[in-house]
Amino acid sequence: MEAVVLAGGYATRLWPLTRHRPKMLLPVGEATVVDRILAPLEADDRIETVYVSTNERFAEDFATHLETTAFEKPELSVEETTEEGEKLGVVGALAQLVERESVDDDLLVVAGDNLISFDLSSFLDFFTAHEGSTLAAYDVGSPERATAYGIVELDGDRVVDFQEKPDEPPSTLASIACYGFTAGDIRFEEYLDGGNNPDEPGWFLQWLQARRPVHAFCFDEAWFDIGTPENYLRAVRWALDGDTVVADSATVDGSTLGENVHVMAGATVRDSTVEGSLVFPDATVEETDLRDTIIDHEAVVRDLALSGALVGAHSQLP
Repeated sequence: MEAVVLAGGYATRLWPLTRHRPKMLLPVGEATVVDRILAPLEADDRIETVYVSTNERFAEDFATHLETTAFEKPELSVEETTEEGEKLGVVGALAQLVERESVDDDLLVVAGDNLISFDLSSFLDFFTAHEGSTLAAYDVGSPERATAYGIVELDGDRVVDFQEKPDEPPSTLASIACYGFTAGDIRFEEYLDGGNNPDEPGWFLQWLQARRPVHAFCFDEAWFDIGTPENYLRAVRWALDGDTVVADSATVDGSTLGENVHVMAGATVRDSTVEGSLVFPDATVEETDLRDTIIDHEAVVRDLALSGALVGAHSQLP
């Protein structure tokens, strides 16, 4: 079985934090977002190769990062785009990858910007037992939130209806970006040849479910779609679980660090109060009150009170 980690987005909703870095390489606790996905795939003997599907702009970032890890399975697979306007769409990118890498085996597809707390091996157990394409499903809890997702209706664990971003959701059970496809269901090219939407994988699932049995692996553990600063901080809070992480090379002097704080390598925090915030490498925070704020690398912040802010790299405030 092969796996694809989708890492081709440009994360414009997280700018400036992700203007010059892929969001999959953002730290969540002491691991990056993508490493939290790659680790269980590396450990599962059923997975032979993990294709990290990215774009030309970020290919070097991923190559450099993977060289620093002990993972042996990941291989970069690069789509020929460099900016948001050139994006192929997720289904379009998958179709190209399948052709480029000659994939003809069962395929696990996971979004590289999702933090999922369930064990991917359990998902693969479910997929194998049902001998059919499978999606992971999570109850988002309200019809209002459900309008933003692909929503499924089930008969037991079989999907009997799938609607992508419905105005009137028939349920609150959302399909997240974790899919197992049998070799016979890797029909991305056929789907695209029919003039169907190339952007969201949910549209492909809706198309596939009308033609083939699709099952749902339901879970109620944590799940975070790291697409906005708010969701990124929520994921960090979940991962840190109240703890504070200070890198060995960071300097913290005369400061109070509350819960869910991460001060990274080379950063300086002096005479400040920090709660629920991230201070990236080589940033400086002095005489400042930070709450739920992200200070990017080499930024300097002095004598301010910030809440819910995102300070870009190399900025100086005031």
